[in-house]
Amino acid sequence: MAEAHEEERLDVLTITGQKTGISKPRSEVHRDGDYHRGVLVWIFCESTQELLLQLRTDCKDSWPGFWDISSAGHIAAGDSSLLSARRELHEELGIALLDDAFELLFVYLEERVINDGKFINNEFNDVYLVTTLAPIPLEAFTLQETEVSAVKYISWKEYKSLLAKEDPEYVPYDVHGQFGQLFDILAKRYNCNTEARCLSLQKQLSRYSPICIDPELTGISEADKEALVLLIKAATVIDDIFHLQVWYNNPALRDWLKEGCDKSNLDKLKLKYYSINKSPWSSLDENEAFLTTADSAVKLHVESTKSVPGWKGLEYRAAFPVQKPPGANFYPPDMDKMEFELWKSSLSRDQQQAATGFFTVIRRRSESDLDVSPFNGISGSIHQVAQPISDLFIVPYSEEYKQFLTKAAELLNKAGDLTDSPSLKRLLNSKADAFLSNNYYESDIAWMELDSKLDITIGPYETYEDTIFGYKATFEAFIGIRDEKATSQLKLFGDHLQVLEQNLPLDNIYKSEDVIAAPIRVIQLVYNAGDVKGPQTVAFNLPNDERIVKDRGTSMVMLKNVSEAKFKHVLQPIADICIIEEQRIHVDFESFFTHTICHECCHGIGPHSITLPSGQKSTVRLELQELHSALEEAKADIVGLWALKFLIKKELLPISLIKSMYVSFLAGCFRSVRFGLEEAHGKGQALQFNWLFEKQAFVLHSDGMFSVDFTKVEGAVESLSRKILTIQAKGDKEAARSLLQEYGKMTEPLQLAMEKLEKIQVPVDIAPIFRIADQILEKNH
Repeated sequence: MAEAHEEERLDVLTITGQKTGISKPRSEVHRDGDYHRGVLVWIFCESTQELLLQLRTDCKDSWPGFWDISSAGHIAAGDSSLLSARRELHEELGIALLDDAFELLFVYLEERVINDGKFINNEFNDVYLVTTLAPIPLEAFTLQETEVSAVKYISWKEYKSLLAKEDPEYVPYDVHGQFGQLFDILAKRYNCNTEARCLSLQKQLSRYSPICIDPELTGISEADKEALVLLIKAATVIDDIFHLQVWYNNPALRDWLKEGCDKSNLDKLKLKYYSINKSPWSSLDENEAFLTTADSAVKLHVESTKSVPGWKGLEYRAAFPVQKPPGANFYPPDMDKMEFELWKSSLSRDQQQAATGFFTVIRRRSESDLDVSPFNGISGSIHQVAQPISDLFIVPYSEEYKQFLTKAAELLNKAGDLTDSPSLKRLLNSKADAFLSNNYYESDIAWMELDSKLDITIGPYETYEDTIFGYKATFEAFIGIRDEKATSQLKLFGDHLQVLEQNLPLDNIYKSEDVIAAPIRVIQLVYNAGDVKGPQTVAFNLPNDERIVKDRGTSMVMLKNVSEAKFKHVLQPIADICIIEEQRIHVDFESFFTHTICHECCHGIGPHSITLPSGQKSTVRLELQELHSALEEAKADIVGLWALKFLIKKELLPISLIKSMYVSFLAGCFRSVRFGLEEAHGKGQALQFNWLFEKQAFVLHSDGMFSVDFTKVEGAVESLSRKILTIQAKGDKEAARSLLQEYGKMTEPLQLAMEKLEKIQVPVDIAPIFRIADQILEKNH
């Protein structure tokens, strides 16, 4: 709250809730009916199913002497939502809690006029829920005398009934409108049938086919076998970092589920599906939550209120939002794009590069400054922190994840001391240094030059979790055994990248003159960790750092045993159900694997570092932001198909591949779209399918089966390749948005295929079981 002699200023919003850049005194905002922001905080007791209400004082300018929400207030100009919620709860009720107690439920727009038209309230309210296990003793509260006269608990069902009856003692709210979502959420959360939940989780789990991944360890030296043990241990540390990157309460939720998994069949299923998704949000269901805060960890905060004899303190559920946070745990949960962009514009060029870089997180100064020290029992208010010019600041990964990276670096250095491979030793030592210095350039070069039977990729790479901007990289690890024979067969693709670049369906002005051949390594996967949730990757092309791509190109790793498992258990059954009989013969592993190779190669060609129409230097990633991942996956796919045809025309690949690659690609469209349209590969694949279907290259028959029109597919592939490449070359975000909105969606033909596959229950993907790694971890626990 502002000091008494200073009237609180509020940010004025548009009618859609966007900031206008104007702030006004609170009284003027309510006089003029300006739209503004507020917070509503509900305290809910799980054991009694009661909500806490406060009695508003008689001196309030709105609803004096009425029973109302547990705590509420405005978000002052420049303040953030979550900090405002914490502050209001502390000021009004004397309860000091950290971020992890607050669950954002929904945004509620209140539009009403009271006091004979003198008080107009047009307020966008962020509604938070704090879930406690037991009621907070009334004597533990410290009420703000100017705001709150009393508090009481009431059954949420009774409260809903009183509001529905418009009881004159309660601030009125429409229980059938937006406000009523609170009651719907509580009813669904606590009235759910256990058997129904078990069936739902079993159905979700059935979409993954458990497959044992057991490659032979023959061919690696005894020294490398010893190093392998340490590398697998390091990968488990990387897994811990990734869990934390997804959401700050995610590690506590994981540990809680593990501790309770033997209590019931439901608890086992929760952990099993959580372990696949590595979060409470389902990758295959547009990130819909399959768990709720009611399933989450219990935490005890002894000093959250003044002490009460015989009461051990406040026990609450570690919260997570129903909607997956678009910025994961890379940014403050209540930060929006505008706040970031305004802050970024005030930074120096070097600071801007750090803010948008792969290896930093963004935090709030006021998070650490807010007084949440042990409650002293003297006052119900807390210090209002003076806001700096900006509340945001940059933290490098090496600092944010220091305790994890120090441990991982130690394991990598020890493994480096053991291995008898010079290039592996160089990689492990340089990666350990990078973990502590936050400079990954040299370690990524060492990774590209790795020439070892024991193959490892470890570090922060992909940016899919950051759906606000696509800037921040998640940690991942892949450990495998080099397949020398398969690797030697793929040199053709890496050696022809410059030729492919020069012949791309793209205006010559945008083509690069110095594309570097991409080394390709084929491995048999032994273990993966970190950002490997949900559908499994079959290949990757790294690094994503545009500096290295420009200087040294990229390198590619193919996971052959994973590809074989996906083809056998997923793609072949899809083809049997969705492709016309006479074309099914063309679906084979060779074409599936070859297109996967070309897909990864094509990440290395086309626009990366670009020049904008203004003459400014930039990158495709920075310009397209959150749209970059989906469009880049679509580009690699469709240009990969174009590239295969180009290499066939040059007689570098057999002509027999033509029909197989197109029909296998069609079956692959249905496979990837099942990952969900919130996922970059799924959205990118929907874009391609719908474009090719519109151009009549893909045909839907009256019996619900699909086929390829070989006379039209080549032209359709080239036209979409040109479209995407040109958008990237120009850094045209609006054109990217328009293309994805028009084509990256679930259409009737796609929906028909999805329903057929759901009915027959074809697996969506595989769930790998790494028996070798599990045995190593168990033996060395």
